Amino acid sequence: MFKRHVFLTVVLAGVLIAGGCTQQQGRFQLKDLAKSDIDLVADLHRSATLAALKELNAKLYRLNPVQLSKMPNETIESRWQQLLKHQGQAGGFNELAGAGGIAAMRLAFDNSYEGDRIFALMAGLSGMLDEAYGFKSEFYLLDSVDGQKLYNSARNLEVMVWLLRSRKDQRGEPLIYSDSISSELVNLSFERLFGKLIAHQDMMSQIMQGKTQRAVNTVAHGIVSMTFVPL
Repeated sequence: MFKRHVFLTVVLAGVLIAGGCTQQQGRFQLKDLAKSDIDLVADLHRSATLAALKELNAKLYRLNPVQLSKMPNETIESRWQQLLKHQGQAGGFNELAGAGGIAAMRLAFDNSYEGDRIFALMAGLSGMLDEAYGFKSEFYLLDSVDGQKLYNSARNLEVMVWLLRSRKDQRGEPLIYSDSISSELVNLSFERLFGKLIAHQDMMSQIMQGKTQRAVNTVAHGIVSMTFVPL
């Protein structure tokens, strides 16, 4: 029992550093008795990932108001609620012609796409991470998470960051701003947020490798091969 307490304390500290869980997320509950150490850690990483996605959704819309203006009846919060309601479900959104996960992320960077690019990106990103966690928001003794999918999702996050920086429209402007409209100002908050998301997936992938004793197939990305990896 002592070893378990030490293990959870160490991992919880890592999650707090990587993503900043709230006090409520770290509080023991009766249902936790049906969870293993790794289940509790997975819960913490899943919660921290969801919090980071909510922050990213708001920040992207604030920096790209023209995207939200394409849907005049929507707000930043209503867009987020749509993503939450879809959590745990495979498949995509009707608004995106059924695209979800990686397909929706590709749509966000398609020059010919005229819809809300932020929603396409966030729907794809949240769907991909949902799949990486087995479409679960909580984990119990018999649940398992695929370390390979978690690893691949981390690499896809790196591809997404590269595409945000490199994909331009016909005027040479970013398809989606994720830094600053002014070239003289650098907004590092996005860098930190992307780093948190990547770190959570990599950390959980390593934990699951230790649990299942199955190594993941690593992927080497170069500038030429910056494409999304199937989960």
